[in-house]
Amino acid sequence: MIDTFNRTGPLMEASSYPAWAQQLIQACSESKRRVVEHELYQRMRDNALSAKTMRHYLIGGWPVVEQFALYMAQNLTKTKFARHPGEDMARRWLMRNIRVELNHADYWVHWARAHGVSLEELQAQDVPPELHALSHWCWHTSSADSLIVAIAATNYAIEGATGEWSAVVCSTGVYAGAFPEEDRKRAMKWLKMHAQYDDAHPWEALEIICTLAGTNPSKALQEELRQAVCKSYDYMYLFLESCMRLENAQKDQDQAPAVRERPMRVASEA
Repeated sequence: MIDTFNRTGPLMEASSYPAWAQQLIQACSESKRRVVEHELYQRMRDNALSAKTMRHYLIGGWPVVEQFALYMAQNLTKTKFARHPGEDMARRWLMRNIRVELNHADYWVHWARAHGVSLEELQAQDVPPELHALSHWCWHTSSADSLIVAIAATNYAIEGATGEWSAVVCSTGVYAGAFPEEDRKRAMKWLKMHAQYDDAHPWEALEIICTLAGTNPSKALQEELRQAVCKSYDYMYLFLESCMRLENAQKDQDQAPAVRERPMRVASEA
């Protein structure tokens, strides 16, 4: 039985994909929601995060941004020309988009500098080790998992959630307005590119996934894809939770009343 998938509907509509892919989207929706609707991004939107938390966020997030093109390059090495229509699709798409991701690393550096974080500080990675878990997972899946699973974990899951949370941050002008006008465009370039430009990328990744898997993949493959996608969302969530613990600790410290030094009692003379 031929179960080749060829999309006929709009790229960015779930109904254009096989029933199993629609079920995948639904099964992972709660894990994704925890990321996209996280309090940290709402506070970032409102320019209500402490400087220390923003520094940790930007430094901790750098490895994923800096290495994202390398994740894609590792997946590119798994393809072979004319072996499978899905591989051909992945091959062309990865080659075209690797250069785009290289530019995104430059934009992250501009964003970090606008918050007083230098390239040297990004590279030094002086942040709690739990902030590295997401980048370690992305590297692992890209180097060890199959083409279809690794694309699902990175280009579909990571890029998809990133496009949505960056749209949250950009949904008002409060955060952008906090930057000096002369620095604003460069500072916001990474966020703007992901909120407005990259929207199609996760859907293109989903089309590649469906072309590789066909209309009736095994239950084992479906479960492997679900686990990989949810694991990416969950690592993103843990990253955000770590940043919020720092934010809340900083807030408690700022609000703590000053400890008054008690005067020493002098014993009365007999």
